[in-house]
Amino acid sequence: MASFFKPQPQTAKLTPKHVVDPALQPWVEKYRPKTIDDVSAQDHTVAVLRKTLSSTNLPHMLFYGPPGTGKTSTILALARQLFGPDNFRNRVLELNASDERGITIVRDKIKNFARQTPRAQAVSSDGKEYPCPPYKIIILDEADSMTQDAQGALRRIMETYAKITRFCLVCNYVTRIIEPLASRCSKFRFTPLDHSSSSIRIAHIASEEGIQIDEPVIAALISTSAGDLRRAITYLQSAHRLSASAEPPTPITPHDIQEIAGVVPDSVLQKFIHTLGIEIEIGMQVDVDVVRKPEKAGFDRIRAEVREIIREGYSASQILLQTHDIVVLHPTLNTKQKSSCALIFAEADKALCDGADEELWILEVALRIHKAVA
Repeated sequence: MASFFKPQPQTAKLTPKHVVDPALQPWVEKYRPKTIDDVSAQDHTVAVLRKTLSSTNLPHMLFYGPPGTGKTSTILALARQLFGPDNFRNRVLELNASDERGITIVRDKIKNFARQTPRAQAVSSDGKEYPCPPYKIIILDEADSMTQDAQGALRRIMETYAKITRFCLVCNYVTRIIEPLASRCSKFRFTPLDHSSSSIRIAHIASEEGIQIDEPVIAALISTSAGDLRRAITYLQSAHRLSASAEPPTPITPHDIQEIAGVVPDSVLQKFIHTLGIEIEIGMQVDVDVVRKPEKAGFDRIRAEVREIIREGYSASQILLQTHDIVVLHPTLNTKQKSSCALIFAEADKALCDGADEELWILEVALRIHKAVA
């Protein structure tokens, strides 16, 4: 009985930290740049931020450009290099489009965080030294979705707490940021990634994951993503899962990438273009049936081709987009023919945006293009 009341030595219960298995992570997060030197293709922005990092004198910043070009990754990498992993949580506030972005949030959450005095620098757990300047950073991702009132309320907060808080606005459309707010920030424009930078990054991720891909697959990833590296990485991961699910695993092909991306395959599109009376460029890999010069296509043949494409479930806007690119860049069509086709595409796009029938308008476009190039 005496042993029951005897104080027992307490053993500290170590609760394991929540660690995400890298194998279960999306590759977009797994290969997100850790430092600003890892950011691809944005040389001018990286050079300016590198100098800012050395002086630790950070202005208010405005990052703008197309999606998937590294805007959010750049500011997150910069913040981690400034504060380190331990101070990052109490020095950085990130709000994105999934959060409420009205004037109430600006007055409460953002203002309360901005007015707090930065905590003392904590010793880094990884043994590295970080600059840890005496201010906090508030990241407003997709700031162009903020209301006009919220942006107006943000102006005074940026001025009042400038000594202890820096703001970074991230947006796709800089014209949606009110001028008084934009004038308080240093602007950095992020451009769509070029072919070489995208291919290098995709090849690096493929080698890290042990995937065998060739140049046509990389070219298909870049063309379907249109300069959006995040989309290209997502397509690559989806294609890898698709190929690994087969028994035995099959290699990734450009056709797989096009199917995942939801674009019209080259073979289908080239057959459609050939039916309209447009010559197929030399060097295109097409089916033998497509290369044979058909008889003069009439209404019935064009309607049958349009019905076949629509039955396959391809989007009418995607068909218009890809057909437009081929027609505008075609070497044998003259300027008058291209301008006539451009007007046809514009009318069809407006009609589809207004809710018109997809099959009827694809048929309308096909017949008018056939007449324009005849």
